[in-house]
Amino acid sequence: MPEQPPLVLDPTGADHHAEHRALHARGPATQVDILGVTAWSVSDPALLKALLTSPDVSKDPRAHWPAFAETAPTWPLALWVAVTNMFTAYGGDHRRLRRMVAPAFSARRIAALQPVIESIVADLLDGLAQRPGDEAVDLREHLAYPLPITVISRLMGVPEVHAPEFRAAVDGVFDTTLTVEQATQNTRALYKMLDALIEAKRVTPADDLTSLLIMARDEEGIGDALTHEELRDTLLLVISAGYETTVNVIDQAVTTLLTDRTQLDHVRAGRADWNDVVEETLRHEPAVKHLPLRYAVRDIPLPDGRRILAGDPILASYAAANRHPSWHGPSADDFDATRPTKDHLAFGHGIHFCLGAPLARLEVSTALRRLFDRFPDLELAVPAADLRPVPSLISNGHRSLPVRLGRGGGE
Repeated sequence: MPEQPPLVLDPTGADHHAEHRALHARGPATQVDILGVTAWSVSDPALLKALLTSPDVSKDPRAHWPAFAETAPTWPLALWVAVTNMFTAYGGDHRRLRRMVAPAFSARRIAALQPVIESIVADLLDGLAQRPGDEAVDLREHLAYPLPITVISRLMGVPEVHAPEFRAAVDGVFDTTLTVEQATQNTRALYKMLDALIEAKRVTPADDLTSLLIMARDEEGIGDALTHEELRDTLLLVISAGYETTVNVIDQAVTTLLTDRTQLDHVRAGRADWNDVVEETLRHEPAVKHLPLRYAVRDIPLPDGRRILAGDPILASYAAANRHPSWHGPSADDFDATRPTKDHLAFGHGIHFCLGAPLARLEVSTALRRLFDRFPDLELAVPAADLRPVPSLISNGHRSLPVRLGRGGGE
């Protein structure tokens, strides 16, 4: 079939649902323009899962994207492909880098964080309870943000005083409306903070992931040792992935429950639980809409007879795949906490499946359970249609989430 002109993805993320429908209408894979780079967006879940587990698809741009060297200096999303960590690694390098981070996210360590997360949420809700119940309060700012940034800061050993700086810089990484100059400046600021954190932990190590990775960097054999760039970019990956994405899931779950009270009734009546809400949110409004980039190692035939050529970039369009009617039928666009099958790709698939998924699920379910127990009359302070998306074709959340707390808030 003749190839259509690339579909230009909106960097502001103004109407991602319309974008998903447009991707579905163009077939299992279609060429898109992502801030000036032409890539194959894959929105068919079966094809996407096949590519995510195929040795014919790489995440290493230096090895498998011929246009990398000329593109990176002038592309606003260069950081997404230029980092040297497990996010962009392929083959043995990926296994080596993932092995060093995986112990921090073991089932035992995540279970040990449960009381910590419960305590953080309780403190945040206590703070909210001091406000008048009829006063509008931004729940993204006062719950969705501080919970994951506090958790990941403790896990990484980031001093509390520096958390706002990291937050601002990570927000910039996900903002796809920045110019090349703004994105470059944001990257410099982020790396400066990471270098300072590494130096501080090298001088005064503690029981945190940063110190453990520095120890691995300094003690591993020459063949396995982390380079300074790998160490720094691994910290960047864990901090950014462990923060921004969880913010969005809390935001989207609360928004849905306050927009469709039937879903909240399902939970309160026992027809669904908070884990059901979390999984359906991850399917219905995943934290990441499109994730750049992967690359074809060799020519890949598509179901409709076209071919992704060796070296072509590939964009995993997770949000569109999650709502594909071939996966979840004609009701794929509907949120249903009682849906029997809530399979999704919100955390990726295959060897790059998100290590932090259990932690994110724990944070979101704890926040939702305690929030709606504490404030049973919680409601949106503005019409849902007035909520504005964050300026990103990657990140999927709202700029703010104004609510009224009602009963349980201050008088």
